Amino acid sequence: MSGVNHSTIEMRLRAVRAVRSGMPIVDVAIAYDTDRSTVHRWMSRYRAHGEQGLFRRKGSGRPRTLQGITEKQWREIVLKPASEFGFETDFWTCGRIRQILEERLTVKLSVPTIWRRLREAGLTYQKPEREYFEKDDKQREAWLRDKVPEIREAVKKHRALLYFQDECNVSLTAFLAKTWAPRGKTPKEKVTGKRGGVAALSAINPQGRLLFVLHEKRIASPEVIHFLDQLLRHHKTRHVVVVMDNAPPHTSKKTTTFIQSQRRLHVFHLPSYSPDWNPDEKVWNHLKHQELKGHQAKTKDELTSLTQSKLTKMSDDPELVRGIFYRCCIADLFH
Repeated sequence: MSGVNHSTIEMRLRAVRAVRSGMPIVDVAIAYDTDRSTVHRWMSRYRAHGEQGLFRRKGSGRPRTLQGITEKQWREIVLKPASEFGFETDFWTCGRIRQILEERLTVKLSVPTIWRRLREAGLTYQKPEREYFEKDDKQREAWLRDKVPEIREAVKKHRALLYFQDECNVSLTAFLAKTWAPRGKTPKEKVTGKRGGVAALSAINPQGRLLFVLHEKRIASPEVIHFLDQLLRHHKTRHVVVVMDNAPPHTSKKTTTFIQSQRRLHVFHLPSYSPDWNPDEKVWNHLKHQELKGHQAKTKDELTSLTQSKLTKMSDDPELVRGIFYRCCIADLFH
């Protein structure tokens, strides 16, 4: 606790409970890096008002900057695209928010003040997901209306296992993680400058199963056919319903002919430009941004071995896989 110069409600509650359980006040003061008189004051307030007495009281002083702006007003600004306020893109930064507020209120604001007020309004700084210009909302609505019931019916009729399938390329250029460093001194992370990667296919289902295969070459129709064949072999007596996107290897004449020749295989395609509706996309997101974050593989063979190990670890954790599946916005439709 060394270096802490203020207490939180959780700290004060723990300190009071420690004293009430028989721990000497002097020991509690040492444990929580505070003065004995402070612990005595907490105890006095607790005896007089219970846990409510441990909450901080509003202090006197000058009014907080922007006190007159309500949470609703904050949201009315930040939840609109920044382009509506004359900026080139839709994204908000503290600098942009400060510019708009200073123009409207003619007051000077600090970035910490804006950060604090944004957090108090229940807003967090997030990286948006991609949404394609080519996305067809009417086609997506029709898919929800028509195809989702068909998929459910196919699963029910054949007592089938449902999988969502996708593929990706895992690059030798790793995603870097954030870390702590002295202000103004950007940390360095050694990575390879070589180009290359590993092609991978996977399929995920609501029960927490994750199946995958790695390839040294770009995914084409033969690789998709091989994967679907392995999926059927893995479930030797079960019908399998597979939902995938409209990528050329999925809709080619070769792949379509194979699908039609398999009595136990039922394939449905997602609407165009709808990766946000494929739970298997979340597998690759988790793999790249969590499992392989900052990886140190220097060659394609090292990356292949590492990717194999990480995907195997993921597939051995059904709870993790279920969590990944239900991160998708439409996953609950297939519960």
